[in-house]
Amino acid sequence: MYFVYVLMSKKDGEFYTGFTDDLERRLLEHNQGLQESTRSRIPFEVIYFEWCVDKQDAINREKYLKSGWGKRYLKIRLRNFLTLIIKN
Repeated sequence: MYFVYVLMSKKDGEFYTGFTDDLERRLLEHNQGLQESTRSRIPFEVIYFEWCVDKQDAINREKYLKSGWGKRYLKIRLRNFLTLIIKN
């Protein structure tokens, strides 16, 4: 099984989207600075994830969520969460 996930940096509030077969391990790797592309933005928290049965499905879903339409989908899907962030 695979996960497509969205992390939010607690440092700058920006999102990072990826996929993995072990979500807990992947979050630890990001927060320990083992991922060069996110090292300067730690710490992170998982704000959204989807479960996929097939690796290729997860890859395709990650690509979609990184697209313009995918980002729009996430904004709608996470609208209550994002509203709380803006208020605080």
